[in-house]
Amino acid sequence: QVQLVESGGGSAQVGGSLRLSCAASGIIFGINTMGWYRQAPGKQRDMVAAITSGGSTNYADSVKGRFTISRDNAKNTVLLQMNSLNPEDTAVYYCQLEWIRGSRYVYWGQGTQVTVPS
Repeated sequence: QVQLVESGGGSAQVGGSLRLSCAASGIIFGINTMGWYRQAPGKQRDMVAAITSGGSTNYADSVKGRFTISRDNAKNTVLLQMNSLNPEDTAVYYCQLEWIRGSRYVYWGQGTQVTVPS
């Protein structure tokens, strides 16, 4: 059973920074993608940033230049460094792990709240 545990959410001032961390445990296929999604109240869950086990990254346009995703393959962890935060970044952030091996396997963390008051 794969489990994802997130940490690092909280509140930050406009222009401030936060760092989110996610640790995956269980039986994990080595070639995979880990990422962060977020969901604000009344909105759909959207991809924020993702990184493959080979190190390729992808970012939502709204966070490019402000957020940085990184991972440690040996520890199955992924980090999201969030700088220059603004109120539009307020959301619940979810860690995601997925791979394709015959079928597509997708796992989610429980979510962590990030709040940037205006």
